Amino acid sequence: QVQLVESGGGLVQAGGSLRLSCAVSVRTFSTYAMGWFRQAPGKEREFVAAISRNGGSTSYAGSVKGRFTISRDDAKNTVYLQMNSLKPEDTAVYYCAADRWATLTIQARLYDYWGQGTQVTVSS
Repeated sequence: QVQLVESGGGLVQAGGSLRLSCAVSVRTFSTYAMGWFRQAPGKEREFVAAISRNGGSTSYAGSVKGRFTISRDDAKNTVYLQMNSLKPEDTAVYYCAADRWATLTIQARLYDYWGQGTQVTVSS
């Protein structure tokens, strides 16, 4: 059973930074593509960022490109989302997800495992 546990969320003022972490309990973490998604109240879950199995490729939503950075540490079975220059519209529950089969994907429906989410609130 693959388990994902997010941490690092919280309340921050606009312009501030947060780093989210997602610890994955699986022996073969390096073979999983990883992604971050978010869901704001009353809105659908949306793609934020993804990283390939070997970390060599990344993809970002247009709304976060240049402000957010996804990375992974396979020795720690952890994927990170560094969020800078945060805006009130970044407020959402952030979820990490693991994809066993694709090299890199931005489609939520293709991810096999999901964490419980961590709340990020950006005040104006």
